[in-house]
Amino acid sequence: MHAPQLHLLEYFADDCPHLFQKKVCIDPQIFDCILDEISDHPIFQSKSNNPQLPVAIQLAIFLNHAGHYGNACSPEDVCQWAGVSIGSVINCTNHVMIVILSQHNTFVDLSGEDSEDPERSHQRVESQSCNAWQNGIFVVDGSAINLFAKLSVYGETFYDRKSRYSLNCQVYNRYHFACKLLMPCSWL
Repeated sequence: MHAPQLHLLEYFADDCPHLFQKKVCIDPQIFDCILDEISDHPIFQSKSNNPQLPVAIQLAIFLNHAGHYGNACSPEDVCQWAGVSIGSVINCTNHVMIVILSQHNTFVDLSGEDSEDPERSHQRVESQSCNAWQNGIFVVDGSAINLFAKLSVYGETFYDRKSRYSLNCQVYNRYHFACKLLMPCSWL
């Protein structure tokens, strides 16, 4: 058995941000921005004698659980990493997911054509890829999108070369919008 590692996130955030990002799949600054946005939500207020875990820990557990796939995302593995019960992993995941979905407009920003975000996005896409993709903002490069589990209908169809169930798609959207997903702070 491994010792819980959740307490290392604070050290990772200050001294090894790449390890923080590896565990929760976002940078420490973005974690703090999300934490600031969700901390006051009523779902984190316990009405029982059993207090909830701090919101920062619930967010870290959710991000670790949501950001990994395969054997590393089972509630058992997350509970070993965090040093909490399986029920706590499930509760934390549900709480944070409910809050993020309830605050959809805070975390997803579709800026209009009159803002400067689309132009900055166009320049970034052009500098990172090719001129033909300049007007595409919502783009997926054909990478596999992992599925949580085997689908009940035609499930074997989605089994990929890396022994996972996934979808492979390429999307190109010509609309002139900029997207900031789960990043309420300005990052473009």
